Amino acid sequence: MAQRSQPSAPAPQLDSDKAAALRLTPVSHETEARLDRYVALLLQWQAKTNLISPTTLPHLWTRHISDSLQLLRLAPDARIWLDFGSGGGFPGVVLACAMGDVGGHVHLVERNAKKAAFLREALRVTQAPGSVHLADIGDSVDSFPKRVDCITARAVASLDIILGFAAPHMNGSTKALFLKGQDVDAELTEATKCWNISPRLHASLTGGQGWIVELDKIERRDPSADTMMAHANDRN
Repeated sequence: MAQRSQPSAPAPQLDSDKAAALRLTPVSHETEARLDRYVALLLQWQAKTNLISPTTLPHLWTRHISDSLQLLRLAPDARIWLDFGSGGGFPGVVLACAMGDVGGHVHLVERNAKKAAFLREALRVTQAPGSVHLADIGDSVDSFPKRVDCITARAVASLDIILGFAAPHMNGSTKALFLKGQDVDAELTEATKCWNISPRLHASLTGGQGWIVELDKIERRDPSADTMMAHANDRN
């Protein structure tokens, strides 16, 4: 059976969407050039591998690129980023493209081998400063950075689960920025059953029903649960 390629957005439509995105989240010419190379690679891989929803292709720049770039304004001084479940590169690769201007570094964690291969190629093609970790976000990996300025995640898991993965990497100065959708209130209600958090919510610059959950501190309500989980992992 012949393999069917997925339709891509017409070039004029992508150009218009790019212009709208960069008005929302301006970047340097150098970062723009890196993002152009990244988008070209993503469209090439998308024909064979489902990296993003095909329905979002006409709005790739606003829906995905600008959605990722907006995190920079909430953590302008962050240089070491840890992105859980990087998938097609949002926000991790986009942030890495921006970090090329300031000497930062982005650690991208992805459990799917094919997507991890794409992420490595994206960093190579863009020459963006980053590292890809082929691992589950719940794994304890020695190559994860010891110091993290900002932790991110987008469309990976519910907030209460993500908090459990992020908590061990939080220190006095670490910030967490999680991109969430219209169910953010329900996720926060569920998360506060297990976690002491003081979230700040920011409406997405890209419109729709997107939100950014900003956290400076993550503490489990029952600290003994971490110890019990560690013992259970040791037994396994």
